[in-house]
Amino acid sequence: MARDAKRLTRLVRGSGAYAGRYAAAVAGYRVGPDYLEAHRAFVAVGTGEYDGRVLGFYSLVLAPPELDLLFVADDAQRRGIGRRLVAHMRSEARAAGVDRVKVVSHVPAEDFYHRAGAVRTGTVLADPPAVPWDRPAFEFRIPSR
Repeated sequence: MARDAKRLTRLVRGSGAYAGRYAAAVAGYRVGPDYLEAHRAFVAVGTGEYDGRVLGFYSLVLAPPELDLLFVADDAQRRGIGRRLVAHMRSEARAAGVDRVKVVSHVPAEDFYHRAGAVRTGTVLADPPAVPWDRPAFEFRIPSR
């Protein structure tokens, strides 16, 4: 997984959701091998026309439970990859005995999380200069089986 660090960094920095006023948030962002070794990160790799390409990834932190990162390549969006990553995250959380996973959403991703089944729990206030805008907070509820 650590070998994917550069590809994941490119995916984050190239995200169209972070264009314009949001660009500064990811301009120097780096998904390093140390991050990947310390967190539960999972990568969606393409087949067919996307063969071998990293199409998306997420990172699940267990203590406290939080979906730290979730990105899907711009040209691979609207193909169900984000939903599959969320389903996988829910399965991993359930297997770890977690019943809720917090998400602090990027503003343009708010509708995605709502459609993926997350429940809005509030707002995380801006924290300039790192994040100069308020962000919606969500929670995925993970039922036990």
